[in-house]
Amino acid sequence: MERIFSANGWPPQWRNGVYSFHHYHSTAHEVLGFAAGHADLVLGGEGNAPLTVHAGDVLVLPTGTGHCRISASDDFLVIGAYPENEHWDICRTAASPETLASMRKVRFPHSDPLTGPSGALPRLWI
Repeated sequence: MERIFSANGWPPQWRNGVYSFHHYHSTAHEVLGFAAGHADLVLGGEGNAPLTVHAGDVLVLPTGTGHCRISASDDFLVIGAYPENEHWDICRTAASPETLASMRKVRFPHSDPLTGPSGALPRLWI
C-alpha cells in the first residue's frame, strides 16, 4: 500500500491504527489503507452505524469526514496517506464557520491513491 500510494501522489505519513475518539481533518483529504487485521469504524460522526474494514480495504475520506475506531483486532494496522503538499490536523469539535470556509478551499485530489491520475477519484469527485 505504501508503494502504491506513493506512486500515485499520496505519500504515506504514518502506520498505526485509527483513533478511538471521533475526529476529522480540516486541512487534508485522507486515504486509509488497512494493511492487517480488522476493525469496526464509525464514519461521518457520532450516531452513524459501524462499518467493518478488513486487511486489503481502502477508504478515501474527504476533508471534514468524521471517523472513529469502535473496536479492532490485536493485529490491526493502517497506512495513512494524504495528497502531496497537504498537511493534516486533528479536529474533535464541530467545525466553526471559519473552519468550514477553510475546508472548502482544500483542493480536489489530482490522482486516485490506487490507480493514479486516470483513476476513478479525479474523474468522479465533483
